[in-house]
Amino acid sequence: MDTLHAQLLWQVMEQLRDANQLEEALSRCLDLFCRGTGSTKGSIWMLDEQSGRTIATNVYDTYDATGESAGAGEGLAGRVVESGETEIHKASEVQNMKLAGVDSPALNGVNLICVPIRTPKHTVGCLLLTGKESEYTEDEKTMLEQCCSILALDIEDKGFTFRPFEDREPLVQVRDVVKEFMSGEEIRQILKGVDLDVYPGELVVVLGESGCGKSTLLNIIGGMDRMTSGQVIVEGKDMSNPTEDELTEYRREYVGFIFQAYNLMPNLSAYENIEFIAEISDNPMDSMEALKLVGLGEKAESMPTALSGGQMQRISIARALVKNPKIILADEPTAALDYDTSIKVLSVIEKISRENNTTILMVTHNPEIAKMANRVVKLRDGKISSIRVNLKPLKATDLVW
Repeated sequence: MDTLHAQLLWQVMEQLRDANQLEEALSRCLDLFCRGTGSTKGSIWMLDEQSGRTIATNVYDTYDATGESAGAGEGLAGRVVESGETEIHKASEVQNMKLAGVDSPALNGVNLICVPIRTPKHTVGCLLLTGKESEYTEDEKTMLEQCCSILALDIEDKGFTFRPFEDREPLVQVRDVVKEFMSGEEIRQILKGVDLDVYPGELVVVLGESGCGKSTLLNIIGGMDRMTSGQVIVEGKDMSNPTEDELTEYRREYVGFIFQAYNLMPNLSAYENIEFIAEISDNPMDSMEALKLVGLGEKAESMPTALSGGQMQRISIARALVKNPKIILADEPTAALDYDTSIKVLSVIEKISRENNTTILMVTHNPEIAKMANRVVKLRDGKISSIRVNLKPLKATDLVW
């Protein structure tokens, strides 16, 4: 066993040591596999024994495959999981190959290796790596198979449950979105080709450092900003270049916004701030019901100046919720709040997501908040660096930072 091989095995075991963070460990292991082999893209697929389908749960620097699944023997992922055998393909051999049940253009003309994640008894998933300039070697195959065996034993020991995405169409599809603006005499790219699907009823958290493009992506999806190029499709309708009237209707009826700065109207009471939005919506819920949902029914007549920061943020959540939007976009909703108040606000967001089945896309720089999400998207320098499915989302009250 060479030094690189031994080092990668040790790093994988280190990542799996924390029993409570299996989903994050899988994401970090995927990163290790890509870097250790010189692969530019990768994904982990897991077998859902109940449905018999193999479902993408983690991706690294590639298109969002986390909505895809493969039946037994279907596509590369389904075939490797069914056979339990590694497949290596040269770039010259890879054309029009299906990864799952749909065409996968990202696989055209690339070297690839697909390794089963298996215990001595059965296969629980597979690892796909692509984008290496040279062909994958037998030594790399052996190394990855040993690493995947360690993964499989850990997954089997801790249990693996997740919310599958098959039989659901994406609510929002983002395709190759680029955002540029002029900075002096130079063109600066904020988003550099982002691909993402958001599914009905899920809570997605977008993580990343300041300036990586999180808020810009949110604003483009919400119709608050226009992209330079790319495509945004909402329930099958192309919203890439909407008219002003289409944009106004979309923002008014389809999207609810939660801002870091609350943006309440200071001369209106808590109830009136919500009722104002309800009156311009076609299908609003009752404003008092919205107030009660965020736990502030008794504050209906209070003015914003008489409310705490956390209460004002919960009013802004009620304001977003009252028009019954298809998706709520939350931009750093707890950034200005202390820990205790943040947990109260996040508990409201959790309640809306879980009980009302409302789709929520939330931007934050706090990685602890990501633990309550169904999926976690990491942005780095204007591109998605990884996407993972949370195997067991935590309750907001269990978050600690």
